[in-house]
Amino acid sequence: MVGETARAAAPTPAPDLSVLIVSWNVAGLLSRCLDSIAAQSEPTAWLHVRQLPLAAGGAPAMLEVIVVDNASADSTLTMIAAQFPWVQVQANADNAGFSRGNNQAMARSRGRWLLFLNPDTEVRPGSLAAMLRFMQAHAEAGVVGPRLFYPDGSVQSSRRRFPTLTTTFWESTLLEQWWPHNPWARRYRLQDVPDASVQEVDWLVGACLLIPRAVMDQVGGWDEGFFMYSEELDLCRRIKQAGWQVIFTPEAAVIHHEGKSSEQMVAARHLRFQASKIRYVRKYHGRLAAAALRLFLLAAYAWMLLEEAVKWLLGHKRPLRRERIAATWGLLKSGLKMPGRSPGRTNG
Repeated sequence: MVGETARAAAPTPAPDLSVLIVSWNVAGLLSRCLDSIAAQSEPTAWLHVRQLPLAAGGAPAMLEVIVVDNASADSTLTMIAAQFPWVQVQANADNAGFSRGNNQAMARSRGRWLLFLNPDTEVRPGSLAAMLRFMQAHAEAGVVGPRLFYPDGSVQSSRRRFPTLTTTFWESTLLEQWWPHNPWARRYRLQDVPDASVQEVDWLVGACLLIPRAVMDQVGGWDEGFFMYSEELDLCRRIKQAGWQVIFTPEAAVIHHEGKSSEQMVAARHLRFQASKIRYVRKYHGRLAAAALRLFLLAAYAWMLLEEAVKWLLGHKRPLRRERIAATWGLLKSGLKMPGRSPGRTNG
């Protein structure tokens, strides 16, 4: 008993790995995410530090988990307090966005390695250790990411090449709806390269990214000018420009429920997605290219508005058409520009 008391009174050791999660109104999924972390780690004498076994006979890594809650209106905070007292929480008074939330979590963390993890994920057994072992063995790696799966077990596309200016017109736009298998979108998503082996890529979908703290310090963290979407593309590009590699390793696997926060506000999701795409193009291709993309996207939404109006006039599912007309009109009125907010750090 005296020995246990002495251990508990000892200074909390610095963790090797910090798992950083930014969450908004997904308490149920976040609970499953934290359960998946707990299942492959072990409690210690210190409340906020757990052990992560890495390999047979090897010393375990120490990990901490930090959740930044972006003013959720659900039971997120009470759920964490009741079920996961070992998780540290920062509760924001408003929705600070994904990039700023990650920077807040990073500033609070102490680990040498930082795992940026979406709340709508479940890390499969052994995958935390697999990613950390890979990172420790590859000094050239600036980012390591796992293979992503949908809940039904099918593979989720997560590897990417950097988008060319042409790609931005053909990927996730009306043109791709008309020509789903166009070569520009296929090349962008690396559909010409199998995903069964470890490989260097340009960037990875940000549902689960392991990055050394030293690398994040070098590139200046997340660009808070991206409220949501394109932020991991921008981050990986800056990391590559700094001389590091972005590595995909299928040895690690994560279930990603995808978009469960953003799907709560469909019109806002479209605005944030397209505004972030335009901002990325302005940052890396110039203002003229960004202006051309904005005009193209607005024209595409105008066409969609016309289609929905015609279907409404013909009496086809009028309540649905009315909702879509209102949402599309709102996007057109916005000019695909995010409402004014403090810029935060921009990193370029």
